[in-house]
Amino acid sequence: MRVLHVCSEIYPLLKTGGLADVAGALPPALVRAGCDARLLVPGFPAMMNGVANLHLIAELPPRFGASALRLLAGTLADSGLPAYVIDAPGLYDRPGNPYYGPDNHDYSDNHRRFGLLGWMAAELALGRDPSWNADIIHGHDWHAGLAPAYLKAAEMRNGRKVAGSVFTVHNLAYQGVFPSHVFGELELPWEFFNMYGVEFYGNLSFLKAGLFYSDKITTVSPTYAREIQEPEQGCGLDGLLRGRAHDLRGILNGVDLDVWNPAADPDIASHYDRESLEGKRACKRALQQEAGLAVQENAPLFGVVSRLTDQKGLNLVQAGLRGILSRGGQLVLLGSGDPALEAAFREAAAAHPSSVSVHIGYDEKKSHRIIAGSDVILVPSRFEPCGLTQLYGLRYGTLPLVRRVGGLADSVVDCTAENMAQGKATGFVFDRFENEAFVAAVHRACALYARRDEWLRIQQCAMAQQFSWDLAAGQMQELYRQVAPR
Repeated sequence: MRVLHVCSEIYPLLKTGGLADVAGALPPALVRAGCDARLLVPGFPAMMNGVANLHLIAELPPRFGASALRLLAGTLADSGLPAYVIDAPGLYDRPGNPYYGPDNHDYSDNHRRFGLLGWMAAELALGRDPSWNADIIHGHDWHAGLAPAYLKAAEMRNGRKVAGSVFTVHNLAYQGVFPSHVFGELELPWEFFNMYGVEFYGNLSFLKAGLFYSDKITTVSPTYAREIQEPEQGCGLDGLLRGRAHDLRGILNGVDLDVWNPAADPDIASHYDRESLEGKRACKRALQQEAGLAVQENAPLFGVVSRLTDQKGLNLVQAGLRGILSRGGQLVLLGSGDPALEAAFREAAAAHPSSVSVHIGYDEKKSHRIIAGSDVILVPSRFEPCGLTQLYGLRYGTLPLVRRVGGLADSVVDCTAENMAQGKATGFVFDRFENEAFVAAVHRACALYARRDEWLRIQQCAMAQQFSWDLAAGQMQELYRQVAPR
C-alpha cells in the first residue's frame, strides 16, 4: 500500500514540537510493516538542505503566489525514507521559524503556503509523479488540512475516488484559521465554503477541512479522542467530532527506540539500562555539573523540557517551585515561550543558583541530557493530546509527574500503594489543575525518592513499558485498508 505522509516538519531536519518526532518515526515504522510510505514537505531551507539526492519530478506553472514552483524528490539521510519536497522559494525560503516571521506574527500568506502543501498531496494521488502515486494521503495537523478537501474536489471532477485519506490531529487548539476572503486564492470549489465544509464561524479553517473531508480521523491518544468530543476541549469542533465519532480513533504515539535509547544515546554522559542503573546516577551528576547545581545525589532532581505556556502547566511549576525547594529538590528547565514565565524562571535561577537552572531556548542534545539525568520529568499539562516527554521519561527511568489528562492519563500509572503493590506504578498523577494538587504530587515524589529500593523498582517498571511505533503502525494499517480505493 502506497502511503503519503503530509507534514510541515520532521525530525531531525526541522522541529518545533512533537509533530516532528511523529513524522520522523511513524513512516519508517510503516515501512517495516510492509507499506510503501513516503513524505511530502514544504521546501523550507532545512528541508532543501537536509533531504539528500534531490532531483526534479515536475516543473509546474505559477500558482498559490509562487512564481517558481517545482516538485523534487530525494531521501532522508537517517532513515532512507523517500521524500518529496515542494520547491517554491517565494513561499518557503525564509529564515527562522517556518510559521511566523521575526516579529513573532504569522506570515500573512500562510494560507497559500500550506494550501499548496495540501494541493500537491492531491496531485501525488493523481499521478504527478509518473513512477509513483499514493493510495492513501495521511495529513498531519492543520498545515495539511486542505489535502482531503483537494482529494474530494478531484473525486467530484473525475467521478471516482482518487485516494483514501486519513487526517491526524496532534493538537486541536491549533486550527489554521484565516479570513473568509482568502478562500478564492485556494482553488477549491466555491460550494466547499459553507458550514458543511471549510467555513468556521465565518472564517476558513484548515483544521476543520481535514476533519470534515477525510475518510478517517485519528488523534494521538485514546483519552484525547474522547476529550475533544466534549465542549471543554473541543475548541468549537466538538459537534463535528461527535458526528464523526465512528470515524475517529485515538492511537497512542510511540517512541523512536533508536533515537531514545539510554543504552546507546550518544548525547548522554553514561549509558545504562533497566538491569543496571549506575549509569543514570552518572548522568545525574553530569547534569548537575553542567547546569551549575550542587552535586547532591540525595536531592531529587526535577526536569522540564517544554514550551513555557499555561497549556503545558508551566504556571503550576513556577508557582509550585517553592514546594520543590522546600523538600530539598532541584529544578533544571529547558524551554521558551511566554515572556512572563521566562522572566519568572530566570529570577528563580538567579535567587537559587545551586538549586535551579534555567536555559531559555531549545537544544535537542541538552533535552536528552535532562531526561537522562533527572529523577522526575514534569508534564503537568492543562490539556495534552498525547505528550512525548513523559514517554521519553519512562524509557529513561525518569519518573513522569503528570496531570491525568489526554495521553498522559493513557501512559502513566500513579504511584498509589495499590499500584506499587501490584508492580504497575510508573509515575505520579494528579487530577485538578491547581497549584495545591501539583505540589501534593511533588511531595509524594520527594517522599518516595527517599525510599530508594521502592524507587528503583518503579524505575525498572517504567523502563519496561512498551511504546513502540510498530504498534501504532499496525493500527494505522487497519485504517488504511478500510479507506483505500478498491
